[in-house]
Amino acid sequence: MDTKSPDAFRTISEVAEDLDIPQHVLRFWETRFPQIKPLKRGGGRRYYRPDDVALLKGIRRLLYGEGYTIKGLQRILKEQGPRHVQAIGRGAPIGPPPAGAAKGREGASAQPAQPGRAPVPPGLDDITLLTAVLAELGECKRILDRALQPPPELA
Repeated sequence: MDTKSPDAFRTISEVAEDLDIPQHVLRFWETRFPQIKPLKRGGGRRYYRPDDVALLKGIRRLLYGEGYTIKGLQRILKEQGPRHVQAIGRGAPIGPPPAGAAKGREGASAQPAQPGRAPVPPGLDDITLLTAVLAELGECKRILDRALQPPPELA
């Protein structure tokens, strides 16, 4: 994306590459966050303005970097507006959530989600932990694949 002007519109593939997320995630976010409004040209091709890209960077940072839930982020967008999240996408510091954003409808916190697992043991780095999680997910997939196969007598 270095070859384009900072004010140039970006395609979904350029934005996805810049944010290091799949294109389908951007399309999904459009369904969850109505503030994301890329221009759509013939054939439904999306073009993101610089403000759209900043908003997406802020959403990514809050969801992936800070651990916010979609519901919590929706509340922040509703109460503080997209300009606040755009500023976060441009590198502004993340302050505490506003007083009204602490709880969602069902008591869901707008603050970062606290996973229900034990803290990482000392000496384990992120790579080691992610490798273990990936191996566990692979085993889950293997079990699901085996469960979804028809029995041999039906095959």
